[in-house]
Amino acid sequence: MEEVTESKVVLYDPTLRDGHHAVRHQLDADQLRAYATAADQAGVPVVEVGHGNGLGASSHQLGQAKLSDDEMLTVVRESLTRSRMGVFLAPGWGTGADLAGAVARGADVVRIAAHCSQADVAERHLGEARAAGVEAQAVLLMSHMIGPAELAEQCALLISYGAQAVGIMDSAGHYLPTDVTTRITAVTRAVGEVPVIFHGHNNLGLAMANSLAAVTAGATVIDGCARGFGAGAGNAQLEVLAAVLQRTGHPTGIDLHQLLAAADIAEARLMSAPPTIDSISLVSGLAGVFSGFKLPVLEAARRGGVDPVDVLFELGRRQVVAGQEDQIPAVVRQLQRT
Repeated sequence: MEEVTESKVVLYDPTLRDGHHAVRHQLDADQLRAYATAADQAGVPVVEVGHGNGLGASSHQLGQAKLSDDEMLTVVRESLTRSRMGVFLAPGWGTGADLAGAVARGADVVRIAAHCSQADVAERHLGEARAAGVEAQAVLLMSHMIGPAELAEQCALLISYGAQAVGIMDSAGHYLPTDVTTRITAVTRAVGEVPVIFHGHNNLGLAMANSLAAVTAGATVIDGCARGFGAGAGNAQLEVLAAVLQRTGHPTGIDLHQLLAAADIAEARLMSAPPTIDSISLVSGLAGVFSGFKLPVLEAARRGGVDPVDVLFELGRRQVVAGQEDQIPAVVRQLQRT
């Protein structure tokens, strides 16, 4: 029988960042501390923390977080002894000052995000991260909006700007496994030995399948959240990822027993209930709409007396992206007139 060659996959945990979308960015210090401590004990490589939209994003438009960036970073940094601390920054919301503040508070990994066709906006912040001596990663948001060849070109640009790992986010949970295979294959061919990242959402129930497709196609950094806690229908479920990757010959180095305990803490302490694929999350995935729009769409549709399904399909038709939350009430007003 042919031996299976094991290859290690790094699991990256944005539970305390992406999960914020599901609770209107209202996690408190005790919640952050409880989960970060448990994830650290499990040996999770990177624990990412912050407002759902990243550093500097707490605002009326995007949602006001319960804690400031500094408070969140300080609590999590004090809770980690083994895991590295990660932060997320999208230029336009986060600034160079926000990045410097995160580094000063002990961030080890800075992940710079750009819209899938606009890698150039990440150049300055990637340079600042490298100059600060932290690991600089870069991801392309709403990556279903362009094809494999263009994604590969954009990732190559990110590397030229200093990114030490690059990848794609399925921000809307829109991908099928074949979509992931073609895109990750194109990216891995374009970037050589640079680690490739995949971040999946579960709006179509495919986050696990898409994550496995990404690994098979060459991705080596996979995002997952405890109990899937995240925007929309949630993310790939971290503890399931660890177990399935181990079984398929891709050890993660995480203590599964401790990770299961961390997932139990996440369910008990961070969320009212684990994410589910409800009608709105499903339509968000079909329409290709950013998963973090779920709660704002539901609120605006209720106030305006329109069907949130119609709102999501219209947002998808307009190709609205994160940061364009003002389009939600505009669509509601349009539907009220029809």
